[in-house]
Amino acid sequence: MCAETPTDMPATDTPDYKSTLNLPKTDFPMRAGLPKREPGWLARWEEIGIYDRLREKEGREPFILHDGPPYANGHLHIGHALNKVLKDMIVRSQQMMGRDARYVPGWDCHGLPIEWKIEEKYRAKGRDKDQVPVVEFRKECRDFAAGWIDIQREEFKRLGVTGNWADPYLTMNFHAERVIAEEFQNFLMTGTLYQGSKPVMWSPVEQTALAEAEVEYHDKESFTVWVKFKVIPPYEGAGTPDSPSHKLQGAYVVIWTTTPWTMPSNKAVVYGEPISYGLYKVTGRPEECWARIGDRYILADDRAADVFARARLEPSMWERVDDVSQSELAELSLQHPLAGAEGSNGEWDDPRDFRAADFVTADEGTGFVHCAPSHGMEEFELYRDLGMLEQVITYNVMEDGSFREDLPFFGGKRILKPNGKEGDANKAVIDKLIEVGGLLARGKIKHSYPHSWRSKAPVIFRNTPQWFAAIDRPVGDGQDEMGQTIRERALKSIDELVTWTPKTGRNRLYSMIEARPDWVLSRQRAWGVPLTCFVKKGALPTDPDFLLKDDKVNARVLEAFEAEGADAWYLEGAKERFLGNDYVADEWEQVFDILDVWFDSGSTHAFVLRDREDGVPDGIADLYLEGTDQHRGWFHSSMLQACGTKGRAPYRGVLTHGFTLDEKGMKMSKSLGNTIVPDEVIKQYGADILRLWVSQTDYTADQRIGPEILKGTADSYRRLRNTMRFMLGSLADLQDSDRIEDPAEMPPLERWVLSRLAELDEVVREGYAKYDFQGVLTTLFNFATVDLSAFYFDIRKDVLYCDGDTPRRRAARTVLDHLFHRLTTWLAPILVFTMEEVWLERYPGDDSSVHLVDFPETPASWRNANVEEAVAKVRRVRRVVTSALEIQRREKVIGSSLEAAPVVHVEDAQTREFLDMIDMDDLCITSGVSLSGDPAPAEAFRLPEIEGVGVVFEKAEGAKCQRCWKILPDVGQHGHDGVCGRCDVALNG
Repeated sequence: MCAETPTDMPATDTPDYKSTLNLPKTDFPMRAGLPKREPGWLARWEEIGIYDRLREKEGREPFILHDGPPYANGHLHIGHALNKVLKDMIVRSQQMMGRDARYVPGWDCHGLPIEWKIEEKYRAKGRDKDQVPVVEFRKECRDFAAGWIDIQREEFKRLGVTGNWADPYLTMNFHAERVIAEEFQNFLMTGTLYQGSKPVMWSPVEQTALAEAEVEYHDKESFTVWVKFKVIPPYEGAGTPDSPSHKLQGAYVVIWTTTPWTMPSNKAVVYGEPISYGLYKVTGRPEECWARIGDRYILADDRAADVFARARLEPSMWERVDDVSQSELAELSLQHPLAGAEGSNGEWDDPRDFRAADFVTADEGTGFVHCAPSHGMEEFELYRDLGMLEQVITYNVMEDGSFREDLPFFGGKRILKPNGKEGDANKAVIDKLIEVGGLLARGKIKHSYPHSWRSKAPVIFRNTPQWFAAIDRPVGDGQDEMGQTIRERALKSIDELVTWTPKTGRNRLYSMIEARPDWVLSRQRAWGVPLTCFVKKGALPTDPDFLLKDDKVNARVLEAFEAEGADAWYLEGAKERFLGNDYVADEWEQVFDILDVWFDSGSTHAFVLRDREDGVPDGIADLYLEGTDQHRGWFHSSMLQACGTKGRAPYRGVLTHGFTLDEKGMKMSKSLGNTIVPDEVIKQYGADILRLWVSQTDYTADQRIGPEILKGTADSYRRLRNTMRFMLGSLADLQDSDRIEDPAEMPPLERWVLSRLAELDEVVREGYAKYDFQGVLTTLFNFATVDLSAFYFDIRKDVLYCDGDTPRRRAARTVLDHLFHRLTTWLAPILVFTMEEVWLERYPGDDSSVHLVDFPETPASWRNANVEEAVAKVRRVRRVVTSALEIQRREKVIGSSLEAAPVVHVEDAQTREFLDMIDMDDLCITSGVSLSGDPAPAEAFRLPEIEGVGVVFEKAEGAKCQRCWKILPDVGQHGHDGVCGRCDVALNG
């Protein structure tokens, strides 16, 4: 009876007893219909105010997961879904474990991507952005962001994400802009802000500086050139016959570069002290070759063969003629290949500096590095430390990536076109070098190169005046237990204040902050929070009065921003308004650069965590959670920003997840057609399937998703749903009087389930506390499908359906009730819609919701090691019996296991003792079982992996009970026709 529910009864005169069975009763459907039904639950939660009602629970310790703000400029992708569902599972599980888990969603609203969209709209209409009043332009950016916030909010809510959606945080809210300005002023007043000029990553297409977090790396094909610098004597007496370097006069030092456009800005060449160099002579040449017979080249010995091969010279066409020592190199000076060229106007006639540098290697190139310190950080730092920047810095490249108009030969040439494609600058430089005989070889190379993640166009390094936060300068008076500088505070926070999930996140952020340069705060754009500072006209950045530091001026700015937003900075008369009567406005310049948007989001701890009523007074979150790319993004900028203003990290924990890939492990791409859009998954399967996929993945690595994976997830969902449906059906009409609360009064099988629940309670709570959703889901799924559906439910169906009001049926239903309350709540953070449906099936009502309750307390006294050991042994015996019966079924000896009454030989006395405590026929779903301690006969069925158990098949004797279908000798000997004694008692009920 427990294996199957009878649908047809034999054609006899015996009454139809089907209606007397305790069959499951539930309206809970087998088919979920999630896509159509989930919106109804969303509307219900909003109507009854689930999130606000949870906040009314008093006396709870806060748990704050601070939302890293997504950017408000497009529909959600699968990475958004992964991120937001992970956050939601954490918030919900923390709440159900007794915390006050508040979640304030937010959006990043400023910055170039939105500004770029408005500019695209202008270009389509033939409108010039520069002719539009800046406040009008900013309003269009604000409206654009607001529109996408509304769209994304609904898309996030559709995923079942709970939170304060009615009052999210926006970086463009007036109070937020005020606090961002205030946080910047903190840098100003503590002396960590300075204006400097150094190479920064610059987007010629977007015409602004970029932060490392705004850059992604893609393969790019670049021109590559081997350029000749002629050796000339640097001073009188050098290069004379008595000089060691005399033999090198007229030879060429060869450099290799993948950025020919930097050659007009070359100011030096450097070599490596540990490298072995030689003097090489050309002895022959093919027709198509720029080398000439008799030319002499100085090259690293490890690179010479490769360089000559690039120049199309066979090994027989060149020879090494002498060593070149470090002392000889130290005497040399070099001539730029364009020196003396007709029409150059002396632009490149000065000798090029030539010295050793520790960043030169012989791994590639020639063993020499050409230096354009305006376009390379290593070269910049070398000459900065030498105090020679004034001699080597150039300003040849403009904001749009074009050469300055008066640069000989190349004026107006562009490194990149406005669309991000290759411009004409590289070709013009190469052609000119060929014309003057300055090239030895040329080619192309495909390599990883930085691109703007917004425009997808390549970036360049360009020396520009920018505003920086010094991360190695003492902050204010420097007196702080976490360290004097931003870097010291950040590194100490990483090691002492933050828990990392996974732990590798610590190493990644630590190494980045340990090696990072000063933070470039300024951007040359319009849509953002301006750098609210003033500089003295005519003063140098190094002058003590260069920056205006006045608390009253700062206060006036903040007051205006609170009331009017950052637009107040751009209004007519703003400078006079903010400077007030204390300063002569004409003596000061107002800075109009905007802050790096990472400073905006890095400041959220102040205006979200600290300032909001649903925040925390110390402004420190329990958890920040984003993708691994945010080690160089939000985690990074938040750490730097807070260490500059708060003196420590703004978070106690950081969790990072990987990226989403297709089923083959490929990166998703529209061009490949392998993208998975959350909205499409939801329309086909429902949001709970997407949430179940998230919980099944190891989020610490990259996750795969695709049609087949989603089909497998849907199958797992159906199995869980069937488990819940069975419990609902079996618990129909359960009354308090039907319960048995004392485990000691329950059969061993029920005591075993309670023991497992006590064990699982610890596992689930610990798993949720560690954010191990995969572990929680795997544990619960295996319990539901293996321990319950395939074992306990399978065995207890007979008792539940056929027993009358017996103690064992009441015990089973009590255990099912305990199971129900734990499984529904334990799974509620993951399957938010389905567990709500399950809960309401038992507890309907206008204010009822599984999301308003906590995980139930599970008595530790339920743990019973003896029962667990016993059931483990019993299950091994059961496995041998069911395997033996399956053979008989397959050979059509029996049609149902209830036709069997096997003899089970068990050698182990303790196991037999355990089996005597349990109804073996119930356990094996047979009509009878004979247990024997005798050795099993030779013909007994055995499983090789389970020793000491043998099964001899026997058919059950007697007649078939027309109510429970067991074949028993006493059928027909009771008051009701055709039933066994147990069923007769139940019918007499």
